[in-house]
Amino acid sequence: MVTAFVLLNVELGKEEEVLNEIKKLKEVKEAYRVYGVYDTILKLEVENADRLKDIVGLRIRKLPNIRSTLTMLAIEL
Repeated sequence: MVTAFVLLNVELGKEEEVLNEIKKLKEVKEAYRVYGVYDTILKLEVENADRLKDIVGLRIRKLPNIRSTLTMLAIEL
């Protein structure tokens, strides 16, 4: 299992709309609006890195009103 955090920059005024769409993805385990450089943070859990690439690249980044993303893979210590 791969855990990743994805930070989103969203078009101004579209934060709630994007968050509602993001929450529909089964791989998204947690999603929050945040203050600061980014507008939204997601916690994803997927089977492998290829699936992560598909979810972020083909599903999340293709949503309307997503300006940019930053993906961070989590590691266990």
